[in-house]
Amino acid sequence: MQKIVLVTSGQPSLNPRLVKEADSLFEAGYDVTVVYLYWNNWGTDLDKQLLSEKKWKSIRVGGDPKSAKWIYWLSRIRHKLAQVSASKFGYHFGLPEQCIARGSLNLMRKVKGFKADLYIAHNLGALPAAILAAKTNHAKCGFDAEDFHRQEVTNNNHSKDFKLKKHIEDKYLPKVDYLTTASPLISETYKKLYPAIHPETILNVFPSESKRLKKKKKNLKLFWFSQNIGKKRGLEEVISSLAYQENVELHLLGFSMPSIKEYFRKLSEQSCFRPENIYYYSPIPSNEIIKFASQFDIGLATETGIPLNRDICLTNKIFTYIQSGLAIIASDTSAQKWLLESYPKMGFIYNKAEVNHLTSIIQNYLSNPELLEEHQANASKYAHDDLNWEHEEKKFLKKIVGTIGK
Repeated sequence: MQKIVLVTSGQPSLNPRLVKEADSLFEAGYDVTVVYLYWNNWGTDLDKQLLSEKKWKSIRVGGDPKSAKWIYWLSRIRHKLAQVSASKFGYHFGLPEQCIARGSLNLMRKVKGFKADLYIAHNLGALPAAILAAKTNHAKCGFDAEDFHRQEVTNNNHSKDFKLKKHIEDKYLPKVDYLTTASPLISETYKKLYPAIHPETILNVFPSESKRLKKKKKNLKLFWFSQNIGKKRGLEEVISSLAYQENVELHLLGFSMPSIKEYFRKLSEQSCFRPENIYYYSPIPSNEIIKFASQFDIGLATETGIPLNRDICLTNKIFTYIQSGLAIIASDTSAQKWLLESYPKMGFIYNKAEVNHLTSIIQNYLSNPELLEEHQANASKYAHDDLNWEHEEKKFLKKIVGTIGK
């Protein structure tokens, strides 16, 4: 049986894309192991439930603040020292590999000890470990770029974040045997940087679900989710657009600090939108989000478009809405415009710079329930016919077979 190791510097419950790949590979008959790092406490709680249901193996390295404190704090100290040293001496002496993620050295040491046929890295913090393991064990290596990494934090090419990620990409991406991305525009961007690499797009879709009938509701329910609820995620514009809208509710799923709730409460009062019409939900397992989302009417994909990655990425968020049978209201990023032009009449694109445009779209849905139902039905149809993991999985598994054979 061929062995495949998936590597991430995050946690499985916080990376549905990695979990989908691991599931597909296991069902296809591969021996699958996931190696990962601790990221946060609530992700760890979700991991316990998620991993107990999986048949593939998983190993956490690098410690954690509770059960493996010394390993965890040593990795943090090492990470900080590497960052300080790199700022003084530049990206030499193995410093970039230790700067790119807390626990990256732990990943490198652990993963190279697993003899496998293929190593798949799922973020830049895992890429050096996967490349080193593949070289050590004379195997193949793949990389899945869910984001355009060098510009996922800033567009400033003089920043430390940009320079570090560019260094890692330039050093390691030419060594991968295949590259997959989460959107066509990310594929195009990496192709321009590395002409010898031929990225393949695997959309961030989910397994198809049975269609759900939408029940008529008194209020129009808007839904947004992410790992964290915070500022400058497009929610300020949404709240501002809801001025005097008493029959609209805003539902937010994700980890939120009390200060954030207070921030949005004040903003809603200033915007003449009832604070009690904003509902907060704590994070839930990723495999439950589609069912949870299906109780709402409209999914909000409020990408800001800055930095560049936010303009060209297609997130789990928008595909979750589609799979849940929600109508879509999406900001006018290049990637989201491509998606709604390719799959029309399931929602609207709004101009990020014009709150009134967003207001008019919401009011249009309020006054035209038939239009809302039409867009919801179209989203469900696209999810059933094309925008689902069953479709993208075929491309993914074909890529695996083409890399390591059957």
